[in-house]
Amino acid sequence: MFEQIIAVENLLAAWKEFLRGKRTKPDMQEFSLMLMDNILALHEKLRNGTYRHGEYKHFRITDPKPRDIHKATVRDRLLHHAIHRVLYPFFDRTFIADSFSCRNGKGTHRAMNRFRMFAYQASRNHTRTCWVLKCDIRKFFASVDHHMLMEILRSRITDKKTLWLLGDIVGSFSNTKIPRFANSPLPSLFRSQASVGSVRTGEPGGIGLPLGNLTSQLLVNVYMNEFDQFVKHRLRVKYYVRYADDFIIMSQNKMWLETILPEMESFLWGWLKLRLHPGKVSVSTIASGVDFLGWVHFPSHRVLRTATKKRMMKRIFAHPTSETFESYKSLLSHGNAFGLEKKFISSS
Repeated sequence: MFEQIIAVENLLAAWKEFLRGKRTKPDMQEFSLMLMDNILALHEKLRNGTYRHGEYKHFRITDPKPRDIHKATVRDRLLHHAIHRVLYPFFDRTFIADSFSCRNGKGTHRAMNRFRMFAYQASRNHTRTCWVLKCDIRKFFASVDHHMLMEILRSRITDKKTLWLLGDIVGSFSNTKIPRFANSPLPSLFRSQASVGSVRTGEPGGIGLPLGNLTSQLLVNVYMNEFDQFVKHRLRVKYYVRYADDFIIMSQNKMWLETILPEMESFLWGWLKLRLHPGKVSVSTIASGVDFLGWVHFPSHRVLRTATKKRMMKRIFAHPTSETFESYKSLLSHGNAFGLEKKFISSS
């Protein structure tokens, strides 16, 4: 697996994918001026074990709530793409069918369609009262425990060099100020190929993954797959949909949903060091409307969340371009928003 990741051919293929939509970025142009030299230098550092993940550039965005983004260097982001190319197909086949986000063919619309299908099944075509337990994990990316993540990766990956590389990337960022690595002689698994240099070794001991890393998107799914498997196979939940840090469970039995909630909280904290957001846990009926992924879902239709509507109209007035109108028109086509679409078209 490690040899696949660091292969020059894989690095070049990763560069082509990484380059899309970023050709005009100054840092990308600078890297591409000596592309082969930079790729060969990265390959050599990976091959002999002297690679060290660089620092991050921090900035904040509002999407719609404030988020902290940590952007790695072009070299490191290229490596993230190379790792993702090899590891994504390996891990994706181990995920359950009903986990969405950062997976091919499993975006928000697929998740909402799955919600609708489960709502029909759980309510017997809306002839029975169906209850929905909705939960949200508090500070999802910022709370991933490095030590537990590496334990999970070790249970799936046997290649020591791949684990070393993933450990270096995981440990390159932390929300804590605890020292995670110490300089030490080159790991023994690389000594046959090089005799000089030093790398970070040891176990990542921090908390959190940076939102800006492509590898983070894969690793949080690997992390939450532990919870998905617990819900499906230990709790034997039939109607379960998870999109990133939001998940819902449906049942005709409200008491059962209230019973399994403490079990899920216990597993999340005891195994994954994650907590549910206390203000975003609710049990309600589909008939009363369930707010999930920006839409409020009812038995026969779904309508755009009020906050989403206001944000959409604000952006349209701020940026009245054809691209903005088309993107929101596509969004509105996935629900019952005829009145809003009419208002939206008149404003264009």
